[in-house]
Amino acid sequence: MLKRLSLIVGLCVVAAALAACDEKLSKLAGPTPGLEPTFASIQQDIFETTDSAGRQACTVCHTSTGRNPAGGMNVNHDVAYDQLVNAPVRGKVGAIRVIPGDPDNSYLIQKLEGRADIVGRRMPFNGPPFL
Repeated sequence: MLKRLSLIVGLCVVAAALAACDEKLSKLAGPTPGLEPTFASIQQDIFETTDSAGRQACTVCHTSTGRNPAGGMNVNHDVAYDQLVNAPVRGKVGAIRVIPGDPDNSYLIQKLEGRADIVGRRMPFNGPPFL
């Protein structure tokens, strides 16, 4: 029950983050994904799909299939939720990948936006930004 509640809260965070970035999303190179605010939709349309704008699927780098996942973050369908929601960031003490209800302090959003205080590069680094 607690995991289901956490999933719902996590999905709301992602949906709120996407809605809050509407101005930035309208400037994307290529079509904006037609996401529904569900983890399954994000998993399928973002994590596992390369889009027409050239943004590769997140699972190209963030997978444990045949390699160590980049940044220690594995977004394969069976572990993605646990790897993201309330999960600590490797290499940045105190940072949390996705904080339910707090997109501004969720490190995943900071990496997608390419904020100055991130460790490493903006993601995805091999294509146009998501945000």
